[in-house]
Amino acid sequence: MSKVIQVGNISIGGNNPIRVQSMCNTNTRDVVSTVAQIKRLEALGCEIIRVAVPDSVAAEAISSIIPQITIPLIADIHFDYKLAIEAMQNGAAAVRINPGNIGGRENTCKVLEVAADMGRAVRVGVNSGSLERDLLSAHGVTAEALVKSALRQLEILESVNFSNYKVSIKASSVPLTVEAYKLFTKHSDAPLHVGVTEAGTKRMGTIKSAVGIGALLLQGIGDTIRVSLTAEPEEEIHAAWGILTAAGVRKRGVEIISCPTCGRTEIDLIALAERVEALCDTVHREITVAVMGCVVNGPGEAKEADYGVAGGRGVGLLFRKGEIVKKVNENELLSELMKMINADQ
Repeated sequence: MSKVIQVGNISIGGNNPIRVQSMCNTNTRDVVSTVAQIKRLEALGCEIIRVAVPDSVAAEAISSIIPQITIPLIADIHFDYKLAIEAMQNGAAAVRINPGNIGGRENTCKVLEVAADMGRAVRVGVNSGSLERDLLSAHGVTAEALVKSALRQLEILESVNFSNYKVSIKASSVPLTVEAYKLFTKHSDAPLHVGVTEAGTKRMGTIKSAVGIGALLLQGIGDTIRVSLTAEPEEEIHAAWGILTAAGVRKRGVEIISCPTCGRTEIDLIALAERVEALCDTVHREITVAVMGCVVNGPGEAKEADYGVAGGRGVGLLFRKGEIVKKVNENELLSELMKMINADQ
C-alpha cells in the first residue's frame, strides 16, 4: 500500500479514494476563462486541477484563481525553479516538476525548502520523452530506464527529508507505461499519479487510457489518475470516471448498461441510449440504468439495474428495482424513463 500525502485539502494514497484530475487548456493568465473552465470540471467530478505556469504573470494569476475554486490547484513547472516557488507563494497546493529539467539538485532543493515550509506537495514527473542521456545510453527507452530516472529524482527529495510527494512515470506506449509502474512499486511506496501520456484523440486516447490505467487499477496500482486527451478537458473527466467505474474501484453518478444492436433490435436503440446517457449527466446519484433493445437479454438485464427499459416493436417495458412499472410506446420511452428516475431524487 502506498503512503499518504496531502494535496491541499485532499489526501492521496493509502486507503483514500483514487482521485480524478485534469489540466486546464486555457491561458492561465486569463483568470476569467481559467476559473470558468475549472468550475465546469468541478461540476463533472474533477477533484484536482493543474494549470500551466510558463512565466511570472501566470504564477501571479494563481492568487486570483484559487479564491474562486474549491479544488486543489497544481502548478505545472518546467525549466525555471523560481516559477515553482512563486506559484506556491501565490497559493498553489502543489507543483509538478521534473528535477531533471529544473536546474539540478541545488534548484530542486530550493523548491523543496519552500514546499516544506508552506506545507505544499510536489509531484515528480518522469516521461519517456525526457529521459537522461546516460540512462538512454545504458537502457534505451525502457521501464528500467524510467524507474531509475524516477528513483534518481526521489533521492534528491529524500536527501532533505521531504516526504510530501507523489510520482508519475508515463509513456505514450501502454505496455511500457504498465511495466514501468509495476516495476516502480517494487522500489517505492510513493503514491502514484497514473496515466498514459500523449494518449491521443478522444477516441484513441480514451481506448489507450482505459487499457493502461485500467490494467494498473485492477492490480491495485494508482492513487490519482489523469486521462490525457487531445480534446477538451471535460472529456478527460468523463473518461476518468468511466474507467474507475468499469474497474470497479470507484463510482460517481449513473452507470449506463446498454446492449449492442443486432438484427433483433426493433427500436432506435442507438439514439435512445445516447440520449439517456446525455440526460443522466445531470444525475449525481450512484445508480445503474439499463437501456436494452430486444426481448432476448433485455428484460433480464433491465431487471438487474436500478432503472431500465427493454424495447420491443414500437414499445418498451419500464423497470424499477427489477419490477415492471409499465409498458409505453417507443416515442415515450425516454421521457417516461427520465420521469421515473427524477421522481426518486
